Amino acid sequence: MSPPVSPDEARRRPPTAQQFVLAELRRAITTGRLRPGAPIRQDALAEELQVSRVPLREALKTLQGEGLVTYEAHRGYFVETLSLDDLREVYRIRELLEDEAVRRAVARLADADLDRLETVQEEVERAAAAGDVLAMATANRRFHMTLFDCAGMPRLVRLIRTLWDSTDAYRSMYYGDAGNRERVVKEHRATLDALRRRAAGEAVTTLNVHRAHAVADLEPLLGPTS
Repeated sequence: MSPPVSPDEARRRPPTAQQFVLAELRRAITTGRLRPGAPIRQDALAEELQVSRVPLREALKTLQGEGLVTYEAHRGYFVETLSLDDLREVYRIRELLEDEAVRRAVARLADADLDRLETVQEEVERAAAAGDVLAMATANRRFHMTLFDCAGMPRLVRLIRTLWDSTDAYRSMYYGDAGNRERVVKEHRATLDALRRRAAGEAVTTLNVHRAHAVADLEPLLGPTS
């Protein structure tokens, strides 16, 4: 397995060893350096990151709780692999919850909220143009969560975040394609236009199409349904 992090990345450490390991594992999964189904070699990873097994185990437990990794007795940890049915279910639940979040958010949107969304969208577009998968995944998530947070329903947003976490391993597959990156930019722009006009129904429809495109693009990679 190729190293999940570079030496430069290993030097940019958050405050604690566990946070550092967690951040680097997320980075490796989101960028596709650790692909779905890949084993996580704890000894080699601990040595590479210059940490003990304790923070590594704690980070893996956190990721297991989020659905990003799975543990198999006598075999260890692996990056979670979703079936096509799993992916469709996650995205269907997201559709239901995000519909509510968007409609609530539109009713509360202030000009300052739109300015923040515009700023994040600029980050999305810079990352898309550069072909930077990690930066685009991060900015894309920030764009959507900034909108959802405007709903003023923190419990709802926490549920949505958990669903997003469970499909992080597949983000790089979608953003790795230049055509998909261009499509995301256009769909975000259409969403922003609807939000400026406070057209909640139009924003919801645009985001439904946005999710559907991601699922359709990933379907051939995940194989047949069970």
